[in-house]
Amino acid sequence: MKPDVPAVLAETAALMVRNAAPDVPPAERAGALGLSAALLGFAAQAWDGAAHNLVQENRAIRTLLGEAGSDEDLHLSVLSAENDRLRATLIALHTEVEGKDPAREAAIWAELVASTERRLVAGSPV
Repeated sequence: MKPDVPAVLAETAALMVRNAAPDVPPAERAGALGLSAALLGFAAQAWDGAAHNLVQENRAIRTLLGEAGSDEDLHLSVLSAENDRLRATLIALHTEVEGKDPAREAAIWAELVASTERRLVAGSPV
C-alpha cells in the first residue's frame, strides 16, 4: 500500500488527537472521523497481504531481470526496500527494451498489471 501503512496509521492517530479537542466543530470532527475510518479500513486490508504480495512481486521482477535471490528477511520495511530497488532496475530495463524487444516488453507490462491487481483493496477506484 502506498503510502505505507505506518504513515497512514500515524496520520490517522494525528487526526484522532486533533479531533479529541472539545472546540472542534461537529462537521469537521465528523469529516475527520469518516476519513479515519476509511484509512483504517484500507490499512487493515493492505496489511494482511502486504508481505505475501511483496515476496511475489520481488520474485516476479527478479525473474524478469534474470537476477538470482530470494527474500530471507520478511520484515515489510526490508521487503519494501528490495521491491523499490528491483522496480528501479525494472524501469531501467523497460526503457532499454521499449520498442526493441516486444516479447520482453510485454512480459514487463504483464507483471506491472499483475502487481497492480495484487495491490487492489476493496473500494479501490482502479
